[in-house]
Formats: sequence, structure tokens, C-alpha cells
Amino acid sequence: MSDASLVFTELVCGYGDTVIVRGLSGEARPGRVLGVVGRNGVGKSTLLRSLAGFLPLLGGQLRWQGQDLARLPAHARLAAGIAYAPQENVVFGELSVADNLWLHLPSRDAARYEAALAAFPRLVQRVRQRAGLLSGGERKLLSFTRTLGLRAPLSLLDEPTEGVQPENIDRMARLLDQARSAGRGFVVVEQNLGFIEQVADEVLVLDHGRCVLQGALRTLGREALEQHLLV
Repeated sequence: MSDASLVFTELVCGYGDTVIVRGLSGEARPGRVLGVVGRNGVGKSTLLRSLAGFLPLLGGQLRWQGQDLARLPAHARLAAGIAYAPQENVVFGELSVADNLWLHLPSRDAARYEAALAAFPRLVQRVRQRAGLLSGGERKLLSFTRTLGLRAPLSLLDEPTEGVQPENIDRMARLLDQARSAGRGFVVVEQNLGFIEQVADEVLVLDHGRCVLQGALRTLGREALEQHLLV
């Protein structure tokens, strides 16, 4: 395991006294994409919320670039280089598209969004519109674009393609590939296996809060993943 990685060991997390994720271990490395897949309700979003600092750890260890993250709050994890795009409430609805993009940044360096806005011209067309008036898929694109624009060493993306049109999903995959080539790491929770096949290097399959399959995507193959996703 690398000191530049996010490493979680025997992680236990949940809500209050309710344990959702049990004994989970894995690693998100620079320049790699870890895909997290599984049926609805098996703990994928709980895992990501815990990695991002929005849920307390109930057990296990979590380290980022050699630093213990167990007690570090969400805002401090962002400052340390871990960005998070949640599955729900993905934009600030009362703010404009432009304000959503620049809210967390010290200056308006347009270059950071150039590639994404070229890929998603609809956001450019609606840049002055309130983000809450965007469609669900458009809000996902805005959240994805904003997260990539942070240029964080590690980004946690929860269901980024939900409600997004197929042609835009392909563009998202290309943008992720460019960011990965620049050395940035990602953890992507996703139901869309086609997208996971496009972007992931390693996969972690969850069932009832536990890992049931883990390894390099090219070694495991789609059929092995599908066997664990059948209801």
C-alpha cells in the first residue's frame, strides 16, 4: 500500500447504533479508479459518506497520505485533498450554475473548467440560471464538473451517471480518464456497469455491507460482477 493512497482497513460504519458496513478494507491509489458496485441498499453510499467525513467511523482505520483521518471532519478532508460528490442534494439550488462552479474556489480560473464545459455545452447555455431549475441529469453534470474542477488528488463520486444521457456518460468517462492520466485518483460508486467498465481499474463489490468480490476489473470480468448484482 502506498503512502499517497487512501487506505481503509476493517472499516465499520453506519447510522447511530445501526451498522451498515462491516469489516471493509480497500485502497484508492493515485492515477487509479476504484469502482464500488452492488445492489441498492448494500452500503455503497454509507461507505462513501464515511470516507468523506459525513458519517463517523464505528471501527477500523482510515488513512490518507499516511495521515489518520478517523477524527478529521469533512471540511478538513476536503482541505487535505479529498473531494466528494454525493448522490443526492448535488447542487446549491438557489445559486446560479456559475456560482455553483466557483463557490469553493479562491479565483475564477476558467481553464480548470474548460474541458468539462466543452463536453457539456448545456451548462454553458444555462450558466446564469438557478441550478435548482436544471433537470436531474443536468444537476449531476454540474456536480461532476464542479468536483473535477476542484482538481483534488482524490475524488469520491456517488452515482455520478444517475439520470444522465448516454452520450454525456461517455463524455464523463473520457474526462475521468484524462484526470486519471494526470495522476488523480477516484472512488466511484455506480450502478451502471457499462460506466464502471469504461473507467475502473479495480472494483469492490458489496453485499449486505461486506465485500464479496474485489480485484482488478480486467481479471474479474463483467460476468463475475453481474452474478453479485442479481436481485
